[in-house]
Amino acid sequence: MAKSSDRTTAYAKLIAGGKRICGNAEYLACKRHLDNMANKDFPYVFDVKEAEKHIDIANTLTIGEGVGSKRLTMRGFQNFIIGSLFGWRKKRSKLKRFREAYVQMGRQNGKSFLAGEMCNDVATFSGYQLGRIFCTATKQDQANIVWDEVDKFIESDPDLKGLYKIRKYDRTITSLVTGTIIKAIGRDTKSADGFRSVLAVVDEYHAHPTNQMYKLMQDGQLAVDNALTFAITTAGFNLNGPCYEHYRFCKQVLQGNVQKDSLFVYIAELDEEDDIWDSRNWAKANPLQLWQDDEHLDPTMVARMAEKAIDAKEKQGEELLNFLTKSLNRWVTYTGGAFVDAARWRDCGKDITLQAMKGRKCYLGIDLSSGGDLTSIALVFPPLKQEEPAYVWSHSYIPELRLAEHERTDDVPYGYWVSKGLLTPTSGIYGIKTDYRHIVAELADMIEKYQLQVIGCGYDRHNIDTLLADLENILPCDLTDIAQSARSLNDTTVDFQLSVKAGTVAYDKENALLTWSMVNAIISQPNSFGEIKIDKMTQKQRIDPCDAVLDAWKLYFTDGKKDVDGNANLDLFLEEMGLEGGEED
Repeated sequence: MAKSSDRTTAYAKLIAGGKRICGNAEYLACKRHLDNMANKDFPYVFDVKEAEKHIDIANTLTIGEGVGSKRLTMRGFQNFIIGSLFGWRKKRSKLKRFREAYVQMGRQNGKSFLAGEMCNDVATFSGYQLGRIFCTATKQDQANIVWDEVDKFIESDPDLKGLYKIRKYDRTITSLVTGTIIKAIGRDTKSADGFRSVLAVVDEYHAHPTNQMYKLMQDGQLAVDNALTFAITTAGFNLNGPCYEHYRFCKQVLQGNVQKDSLFVYIAELDEEDDIWDSRNWAKANPLQLWQDDEHLDPTMVARMAEKAIDAKEKQGEELLNFLTKSLNRWVTYTGGAFVDAARWRDCGKDITLQAMKGRKCYLGIDLSSGGDLTSIALVFPPLKQEEPAYVWSHSYIPELRLAEHERTDDVPYGYWVSKGLLTPTSGIYGIKTDYRHIVAELADMIEKYQLQVIGCGYDRHNIDTLLADLENILPCDLTDIAQSARSLNDTTVDFQLSVKAGTVAYDKENALLTWSMVNAIISQPNSFGEIKIDKMTQKQRIDPCDAVLDAWKLYFTDGKKDVDGNANLDLFLEEMGLEGGEED
């Protein structure tokens, strides 16, 4: 691409003109830039001179890593990102347009470098005095990566080094020009709370279990002119996390379905219909790594990517999962057989709470923990009209003194779910084991409060013996032992999958704990009769709410009928004896 006096727009025209391989998201980002420039009524203007100034600043940096130092030469997509962030401003004002930026691309494409360049630029060359810049992540080590990029730029250039004071022991860089401080902080660091920042880099946003850090950064910038929250990430596995939610929102902005002029979006990814084994498609998610320049692919790097593709295709499992998310920048769950399609499940989320089900008939499902894990109950409400979906409600319980332990080991926000009313800590039995009597009492109160007509209760027999008498006292219906075997649950599992796919299931979209469980669930290997049930990929990925839903769904699916021929219980017995499907292994 020939050098232009407006490198930001030149790259946008290159993409929009079809002269470079790209995904639809990158095309829409560039088209958005061009459309905004052509719109005379748009409240913002693109200041070419300002954009070029900051692109020039980036191109003065020195890369010290590797064999010998060398002056940085920016690629077109990097010019586009930096030029857009600094060049767009409000008309007749110095106020910048963008206060948020979301950049997502494959691994090893310079995301941390971009963030490091932004830190250097804002700290010393933006004119903002005595500011704070935070490099944030879920863990301190990850937060240090962006900080290290800034440090490497400074240490590699004697002229730049004279503009900063660096303290490595507490990860603090101070600009001697403006007094602005660049600091790395992890999620558990409290030093960011209450402080204002002019720039906040949220690194590898896909790894954040909640949006707490992102919102903390935004809230601290509310009164700061020209502040920016800059999220950089690859795709991840957690389709129940804040990053995936934000990613979907950003795609809506690019598609023009939502207008948010203060949000900059750049996503380099494959399109849904793309063949993942076609090497030309890999370039869409890797705007730096696989390119010689802005118009020509690098055959050496494409060949190296092909080696990774061979491993992914042949080994499947974790290798394929990692290739899809990190190399191809695709959001995916377990590729060996997810229970429900995560996007379809999210589409089933509605603004419906239990209050709306007052007086309705329902089936109850119960999945008890072995003592210190999650215990879940679920309700399935049959539709009143044929065109309505069946409504699914779920709630879970955990021993009070095990909450912090599980939040640490499972790396999910149990405390946050407690605050949202999705999870209840029980304090009985010294807070170590789940207090089942508390659950029964709460269930009885709920039935009375909402005048629920429980017409069937399905339960997993494990650990329920001491609870059955209490349940019989509060429930006016039969209690059905749901054998947790493939033979017993196959038809139920398949029916629920198809119902989600068809959109005939509804749930409260705010129930993040239920969604986390649904996304965690995978399909087990079929038994000798081809029958399936759900399982979890790791011990951390709990599926108890999902199990409870299926216990209730089986009664709904079979219209409350019990297994009468004993086959399911025989199948379970054989499984426990080391046999399966009535045949020896």
